Amino acid sequence: MNGDNTLVDKATQTLADWAPLPLRLIAGYGFIAHGLAKLGRGPDHFANILDALGVPFPHLMSLATIGIEIIGGAMILAGAFVALASIPMAVVLLVAMFSVHWQYGFSSIKLLAITPAGAQFGQPGYETDLLYLACLAALVMVGAGPLSFDARRRT
Repeated sequence: MNGDNTLVDKATQTLADWAPLPLRLIAGYGFIAHGLAKLGRGPDHFANILDALGVPFPHLMSLATIGIEIIGGAMILAGAFVALASIPMAVVLLVAMFSVHWQYGFSSIKLLAITPAGAQFGQPGYETDLLYLACLAALVMVGAGPLSFDARRRT
């Protein structure tokens, strides 16, 4: 009977070893997508938003945020220096959460109406920020997992 439990334990552990992969894929891709969206509209557009929020040095902070999202997202996606990359990414999330999303409450999806033009949504809350923070925290705690630069670097 103990032999059966050992096989089950090994199978469970093998699956658990792969848990960071979906976290890396969604968090990394999400950050890259958000950074590229800001870049696509132009750093000046995002700088104007930051200026309206009262963020100091809005042009510098616009470029820094876009760079953190794109480069940090790529590092998370590749599983490269995850603990280091997570620090500025967490800062970006915390700033967004407290300066923009907090006032709209928890839910990031607020369906207001369905019209002929499609679904109409209200302002997003801080739910998504928390989910990204949880992904980054989990990756820092358990590591980047297999198929990552960090795993290759350690061997």
